[in-house]
Amino acid sequence: MDKPQIITHLEKSLNHTLFDVLWIPSSAKFVTLGSSTRAKGTLQIFELGLDKLETISDLEKPHDLKCGTFGGSSLADRHLATGDAEGSLQTWDLEHLSKPVFSVRAHQQMINSLDGVGGAGRQQGAPELVTGGRDGSVKVWDVRQEVPVAVMEPAEGEPRRDCWTVAFGNSYNTEERCVCAGYDNGDIKLFDLRAMKVRWETNVKNGVCCVQFDRRDIEMNKIVATTLESGVLVFDGRTQHPERGLTCLRERAHKSTVWCVRHLPQNRDIFMTCGGSGSLNLWQYTYPAKRRDRDAGGDFGVMGTLTQLQGGIVSSQPVSALDWSPDKRGLCACIAFDQTVRVLIVTKLQLYG
Repeated sequence: MDKPQIITHLEKSLNHTLFDVLWIPSSAKFVTLGSSTRAKGTLQIFELGLDKLETISDLEKPHDLKCGTFGGSSLADRHLATGDAEGSLQTWDLEHLSKPVFSVRAHQQMINSLDGVGGAGRQQGAPELVTGGRDGSVKVWDVRQEVPVAVMEPAEGEPRRDCWTVAFGNSYNTEERCVCAGYDNGDIKLFDLRAMKVRWETNVKNGVCCVQFDRRDIEMNKIVATTLESGVLVFDGRTQHPERGLTCLRERAHKSTVWCVRHLPQNRDIFMTCGGSGSLNLWQYTYPAKRRDRDAGGDFGVMGTLTQLQGGIVSSQPVSALDWSPDKRGLCACIAFDQTVRVLIVTKLQLYG
């Protein structure tokens, strides 16, 4: 009875495909992004009512909206950044959605993934966005200018792999910043933006659906990646061996594609994964008793343990995205291929630190 429970609190069936869901900071509202039956982008804002989800805004945009983030905007502005199927990066004032605040053609093809840093919360350094595209490039943007701050892409003549996921991390002061990117062929690359080089790379032999640092604004601690074939991988970012790279802990989860991973904002060692079988799994990482030095000493390879705290089926179709409320512990929203958005409550998380 002490285990957390995953409870469906509210749900709403929609008439279009959903690609992303994002909780609006300091509010009881969240945004969904998707595609209508007319191949137009959809942007909807929902608010939690007493017994149902209230639709606050329902807008149609020219192109499918694939991904979004509030991470690159201040808490006062709460501008939403979105990436669409035509490669456009845009930011929106949620109070005035008729015209974007910022717009640029970021990629020649679809933007698959988007993340932000330096915005809401305690994040360090300038506000920036990072995009990963089908054209195989990863680009870092400052919305005060229309050219990318940094571009990471294969050299001319080299094959371009579809970049499925990107994430910011290691932003613990005004100078340090890293980007982790995952690709369709199983490549994971960690880019050091201060040194402008590849800090570490590996191949996990399966398409990488999602990567996330446990926290963006601390010295690099853990990176979690999920794959097409039921894989959850936890990389220890505290220690990097000069030859073997980052230590990795592997688990099989969901018995299907693991579409997404999201860490609990109030506890970096708890995260949720979303499965292709309509399932959600809640995990806790426990550190090893022996803490290693950062110079990758002789005990390289020592990892902690990953415990599944709870699991459950919430949909008959794959759950493709989830976002935690940054303000209320255990409150989250998720979307699935059944065109339904659900608000969930995860109980008893306070018992785990």
